[in-house]
Amino acid sequence: MSANAPAAPAKEKPKSKKMMIIIIVVVALLVVAGGAAAWLLSSRSHPKDEEVEEPVAAKESAKTPPTFLPIENMVVNLADPGGERFAQIGITLEVADAKTADLVKQYMPSIRSGILMLVSQRTSEELLQREGKEKLARDIHREVSKPLGFNVPIPKKRTPGDSEDEEAEDRAARIRAEKNPVKRVLFSNFIIQ
Repeated sequence: MSANAPAAPAKEKPKSKKMMIIIIVVVALLVVAGGAAAWLLSSRSHPKDEEVEEPVAAKESAKTPPTFLPIENMVVNLADPGGERFAQIGITLEVADAKTADLVKQYMPSIRSGILMLVSQRTSEELLQREGKEKLARDIHREVSKPLGFNVPIPKKRTPGDSEDEEAEDRAARIRAEKNPVKRVLFSNFIIQ
């Protein structure tokens, strides 16, 4: 048996070498995985400059909720032949802030008159279509913005032959429109009879 005794420890050495290699590989994988996880977490916590500006802008817009200014419902005769059709329209203006709402209220008689004139020029057929309502909303937006000193550009259809000057002029008009404190015209009621 003395010959068999030294053979047993020789068999344990290869097992311990394999076990040591497995442990080293597992430890190396853990170190690599930990490094990758740390790198991912650090890159998420330090976003690029471009990514930082977007959440700040979103937070600023979230801080100031829009102000809505309802206008009393209007009943207007439409431009249909015979003059028998009329529209009852409720309008709410979305403005930048309460100061703008107060300013719009000062001009309300003039604004209401302009809106009544705009609606009375439309036909029921025109106002029953979505495009007609959208065009009326743009025209009302323009009418409300006039007393405040802002122009709302009339959208133009682009053609391939448009010059760079026309495109630059359109771009400048869009920038001026973005500064307009009257943001949108919303219909709260729209009945045609």
